[in-house]
Amino acid sequence: MDDDRLLVERTGDAARTHAERLPAEVLEALVAAGMALPAIDLFAVASGPGSFTGLRIGIACIQGLAFVQQKRVAPVSALLALAHAAAKDRPGGTRVGAWMDAHRRDVFSALYEVARDQSGPDAALIEIEPPTVASPAETLARWQGQRLPSAICGDGAVLYADILPATIEMVPPPALASLIARLALAAARAGATVSPAGVQPLYVRRPDAEVARDAAQTKS
Repeated sequence: MDDDRLLVERTGDAARTHAERLPAEVLEALVAAGMALPAIDLFAVASGPGSFTGLRIGIACIQGLAFVQQKRVAPVSALLALAHAAAKDRPGGTRVGAWMDAHRRDVFSALYEVARDQSGPDAALIEIEPPTVASPAETLARWQGQRLPSAICGDGAVLYADILPATIEMVPPPALASLIARLALAAARAGATVSPAGVQPLYVRRPDAEVARDAAQTKS
């Protein structure tokens, strides 16, 4: 991105691991944009949720590039980016959700509301429920106690579209790179960036190793 102008956006090959794709794909995008690494003023990264290995590799890649260039980083929740896609052009007060496939028949989810004094593609979102992980049915049941969203975006919404009530629109997930870049620019304008070392992954789910360790300790 050059301010609000999109220069290059590419979707990576999901069949290849992050370790195989990074940092080469970032550098290829720079070449396609006709830029060199020192020209970057701000780095953005999807901070999660996601697989532990994928998050670690993606974040480490951006940390390394930003550290060498001595630039700031804007970590952005992928759930927040998806919620912005769901909220596009919806009026203030509208509730929107984000669902990402968390595997094990679970979804990573978060619930937001469009700020009542705003609307449009860049409207601010208010967090109603923070990122969590549960089954789609459990998530819907929990949200019904508040107010169901008008739309849910993400691959989890696509995967479990058959259980969504008719009142909820399923929004297919767009490419996230430009959404994350726009949110990163907003974070920078608000002074909400961090040093490369300050990036914290948003795992949501505890690592399997920790769960197994606690179970072993309980048995002993």
